[in-house]
Amino acid sequence: MEKKTTLKGLIFLIVTAVVWGFAFVAQTAGSDHVGSFLFNAIRFALGSLSLIPVICLFERNADDPAMKKTTLIAGIICGIVLFSASSLQQLGIELFNRAGYPDSSGRAGFLTALYMVIVPIIGLFMKKRPGIFTWIGILFAAVGLFFVSVSASFTISAEDLVVLGCAVLFAVHIIVIDRFGDRFYSLRFAMTQFAVCAILSAVFQFGGQYLGLIEPDTLSDVRMALIPILYGGLMSVGVAYTCQILGQKNAEPALASVILSTEAMFSAIGGALILQERMSLRGYLGCALIFIGVLLTQVRIRKRI
Repeated sequence: MEKKTTLKGLIFLIVTAVVWGFAFVAQTAGSDHVGSFLFNAIRFALGSLSLIPVICLFERNADDPAMKKTTLIAGIICGIVLFSASSLQQLGIELFNRAGYPDSSGRAGFLTALYMVIVPIIGLFMKKRPGIFTWIGILFAAVGLFFVSVSASFTISAEDLVVLGCAVLFAVHIIVIDRFGDRFYSLRFAMTQFAVCAILSAVFQFGGQYLGLIEPDTLSDVRMALIPILYGGLMSVGVAYTCQILGQKNAEPALASVILSTEAMFSAIGGALILQERMSLRGYLGCALIFIGVLLTQVRIRKRI
């Protein structure tokens, strides 16, 4: 039976997209004060802990031993992939700031959104043939990427390549989750992968400091970045993930994907409103094409029976 979209589902999904979009603003602001690994270590630890009461509410009767085992395995594997993706994303935003980009939040948001375009491309190697709208969407996204990232001298910056790398890893993250199917408890899986991501981020932070590869951050630095960290941990991870779960339970999958993809648009809006970021006309055109491309990859043609 086809799932029907309810008003409650739409509201939850829109809240998720807005919170995730503005999270790019928090990440940009936080990168002014603390390094990528420490920022992620604290925010993912907070996100993991914030899911405990939600798990007690929605998954308190989760007692299937096989499901618990799969949840743990899936959480660890996806946590490693998530750590890699989020580290590149935060590093890319940090590099944007250092290089003086006037559009760090929006730029990172739209480049990250390309993961929805990359998923069907990777699917080709898994013998999954994309539809015609997906190919058109990929074409739009490719042209948009050219306008956003490729300069007049036909070069692409290292910062853009780092964020593109994070988009590829986020696509891998989605595919890995898909391979596990429905054989795990969603919220427990989320808490596990966030905890793994937090632990790995902390290991790399303090390991890098010990080896002299990373400048140590002080308590004063953490205090300066406290609001972005709290937003990234409690709102972006805890609240938004819960809203996503509740929203997707009350919405058609294709529509849910389209609504969630608008996080890129809200990242640009948030950057403009809060950080006074501005893009060039070329950048706005590129972002618009990427956004259209992302939406087109979510179009599905329904067959009449």
